Amino acid sequence: MLNSAIDPSAKIDSSVKIGPFCVIGSNVEIGPNCILHSHVVIKGPAKISEGNIFYQFSTIGEDTPDKKYAGEETTLEIGKKNIFREGVTVHRGTVQDKSKTVIGDENLFMAFSHIAHDCIVGNQNVFANNAALAGHVEVGNNVTLAGYTLVHQFCKLGDLSFTGLNTLITMDVPAFVKVAANPARPIGLNTIGMQRNNFDTDSVNLVKKAYRIIYRKGYSLDDAIKRLHALNKDNNPALITFISSIERSERGLLR
Repeated sequence: MLNSAIDPSAKIDSSVKIGPFCVIGSNVEIGPNCILHSHVVIKGPAKISEGNIFYQFSTIGEDTPDKKYAGEETTLEIGKKNIFREGVTVHRGTVQDKSKTVIGDENLFMAFSHIAHDCIVGNQNVFANNAALAGHVEVGNNVTLAGYTLVHQFCKLGDLSFTGLNTLITMDVPAFVKVAANPARPIGLNTIGMQRNNFDTDSVNLVKKAYRIIYRKGYSLDDAIKRLHALNKDNNPALITFISSIERSERGLLR
């Protein structure tokens, strides 16, 4: 803890390792076996669970620069075993939404990626360098955002969705769908990701049929959703996930 500044109200487990020149603010809780390498800033209120690693110059739990934020007490919640690489920024929430930003477990945030206010990030996602979420974005599980991916406010990214380099997302992305380009367009299914996450061949093929119904047949969205439900005679979990991610869309589906 050489030359680090720690607020007296911070609750830090005795197993936490704090490198030099870190700043830990008031109302911060840090769970067991976390590591702050050096020059890490953590502001509260923030609750950080066990096993997280923070690399140099990451800024966690900072006030949002959103103009509607007027200093209200809002929070940040971080789960287990996340890695925050160099220069990552994460902002707390605003009272206009749920007053909190939430990050799940086992995510990798590479250098200079950004999580804005009121975002909800699930588990085991990968944010490559300079990937950034604007406010109020929801990211599911096992999502991969390639470098320089930018996501517009209020968008939702479904489980196992995947983006290409330098992708600009302005609409919701269903589960398992790959998107790329600026502006983003669908380019297929993340079949490799599905296989790595133990989806069987029948499930992958069924979601491929569903993808064609949404993106290749020219149906209206309402008509396509009806056909997806008709396709799901056996309540296949993968297809349920795909359909649910479409029906949860509020901003509008990227098609």
